[in-house]
Amino acid sequence: MSAQQNRPTNVIPHLLTIEQVAERLGVSVRHVRRLVFERRIPYVKWGHLLRFDPGEIARWIERNAVSGSG
Repeated sequence: MSAQQNRPTNVIPHLLTIEQVAERLGVSVRHVRRLVFERRIPYVKWGHLLRFDPGEIARWIERNAVSGSG
């Protein structure tokens, strides 16, 4: 059973803004917007606002990591 399934449904994670995600990833806000437009990064659209679940972002990074060993 994953951590996502163990989380109580009434607990809402602290969502990150696009600026916070850009800072954590070390990229520009424009780059994050492009990832959103291309649907390459998990996000929540809340009206006109974009928000990001830090756990989903961490899993996204793990899924996209490239191993250095050949």
